[in-house]
Amino acid sequence: MADDSAVQDAPKRKKGLLIPLLMGLVLAIAGGAGGFWAVTSGPLAPDPPSEIAVDTAPTESPMPPVAVSFVPLETLVISLGPEETSRHLLFTAELEVDPAHAAEVAHLSPRVLDVLNSYLRVISVAELSDPASLARLRAQMLRRIQIVTGTGRVHDLLVTQFVVN
Repeated sequence: MADDSAVQDAPKRKKGLLIPLLMGLVLAIAGGAGGFWAVTSGPLAPDPPSEIAVDTAPTESPMPPVAVSFVPLETLVISLGPEETSRHLLFTAELEVDPAHAAEVAHLSPRVLDVLNSYLRVISVAELSDPASLARLRAQMLRRIQIVTGTGRVHDLLVTQFVVN
């Protein structure tokens, strides 16, 4: 008989635990739905985007395109470090110049290649392998090129190939 009373008490205990569990689940769902509403369309929602009239008529751009010319430089193959490592740098670039100065800069390209070759030979392999150093190297090379070609002729150095093997 003692076993019968234990069997009858067990379902009552489960039922007592089931009600708070269901209440917690219902409150969690209600809280989630309320939070979703508050963030998407309620008081916490971002302002709706204002409607922008799309004009399909062609308009003039605020800045006209700048006339530039590109002077290609020969590919440089530079040996790096001691001879036993046999590491090389493959470097190709183009110079952005005014169209009026393109012929002058092209005429000075052997001097430009000499300056680049001299500069890149003294750079360490570790520095060349670092991806973040390319911007700094590019600025240094551009400054040296501008000194060789004269002020105002070369606007930018566009690196098209930079491979360390």
